[in-house]
Amino acid sequence: MTPELLLSLAGLALIDSTSIGTLFIPVWLLLAPGTINARRILVYLGTIAVFYFAVGLLLALGGSQLADVLGGAMDNRPVLWAQLVLGVGLFALSFRYDGKRRPRGGGVLRWRDRVTAGDSSVRWLVGLALLAALAEVATMLPYLGAVGLLTTSEVGAAQMVGLLAAYCVVMVLPAVLLLGARMAWPRLVEPVLGRLNAWIARHSGGMLGWILGIAGFLLARDAVIRLDLLDQLVIRL
Repeated sequence: MTPELLLSLAGLALIDSTSIGTLFIPVWLLLAPGTINARRILVYLGTIAVFYFAVGLLLALGGSQLADVLGGAMDNRPVLWAQLVLGVGLFALSFRYDGKRRPRGGGVLRWRDRVTAGDSSVRWLVGLALLAALAEVATMLPYLGAVGLLTTSEVGAAQMVGLLAAYCVVMVLPAVLLLGARMAWPRLVEPVLGRLNAWIARHSGGMLGWILGIAGFLLARDAVIRLDLLDQLVIRL
């Protein structure tokens, strides 16, 4: 375990801490009117961290076996054509989220009111956290990079598990600090959270468009290369 590895993991974890599930939704939850229930916010963040940790373990400890099983299937031409169609579709869909449309916050506000209500079930928070985490699975590029660093480094299984756990803690730490500040200094923190919430509302559509566009381009590019479409086009020309 080297200092360079630790610094790289910490940097990737801090990037992951700014995602929809780890920062944007917690900010909306913290902006709910009335007294903040810290336990409910921590349940949400804990669910996010456990989900990421489980995915990381699956990829790091069982990724090679899973790749051996799925490798042949992923090289089939029908699968590659389906990947190409999916990539082009995501890229085309990204142009609908150009950041110029007015954001619709009603759905998010209803979710926030429901999960922060005093008599609401914790299952709503867990469901919201899992929904946010599942929506980010395809775009968790920093986390995939961190798992790749761990699997290619010379660390044992126990150290890998510990580093993955530490990564997930660092990933939710900024939201935990915001929660502590919101409870300790509400009059000081609430205006800052309000401005951050307004910025998120203005730019969330454009950010989603960029994510969809990049993911679609990468999927389509990989399919084109593996299908040898460019080589075939050059031969025909």
